[in-house]
Amino acid sequence: MGTPFSQDMGEGFLSAEAIANPPPFERARSAVAYSGVARRMVQGLKYHDRTDLAPWMARWMLRAGAELLADADVVVPVPLHWRRFLERRFNQSAELARTVAAMSGLPFAPDAVRRVKRTRQQVGLPLREREDNVRAAFGVPPEADIEVRGRRVLVVDDVYTTGATVSAVARALKKSGAKTVDVLTFARVLPGDFQPGEAQTI
Repeated sequence: MGTPFSQDMGEGFLSAEAIANPPPFERARSAVAYSGVARRMVQGLKYHDRTDLAPWMARWMLRAGAELLADADVVVPVPLHWRRFLERRFNQSAELARTVAAMSGLPFAPDAVRRVKRTRQQVGLPLREREDNVRAAFGVPPEADIEVRGRRVLVVDDVYTTGATVSAVARALKKSGAKTVDVLTFARVLPGDFQPGEAQTI
């Protein structure tokens, strides 16, 4: 799950989180912790139209996700609901995924997964509410079946908080026949990083 430890725990080590609650994806990796400059970059891209940051962020993701990219057949972003897309005018996950795909030479499938249910903002929600919020929120349209079925899919998002969103996307992809699903994000929220009362947190 890409959980950082203070020392190398050895090949094949699984965190207590992964053992207690196995995710529907195979592996997750993040380039940076969600703090400091990285936090400001995420918020700049997401809330202030700083799409110029995407190539810089994607380069860090390429290094962190090298093993995932080596195995992937296609890169898929976490989608926005069409109403939120119209409000924001772009999808920050798609900006990152497009650049990651281009830099790694992999196919980019921006429409392979659709958000079929408009969900509440995840900001400030605890894990169980996040899971309930995104349950059955994603689906693979029939015309995208060829891009997913039997393929090793790399899902790209900007921030991994609790994993609820990427887990819901992974379930939709697996339901549509994806062979494997890995997850690559720019930032990972660690304990103490997330302040529920903060505006524009994630």
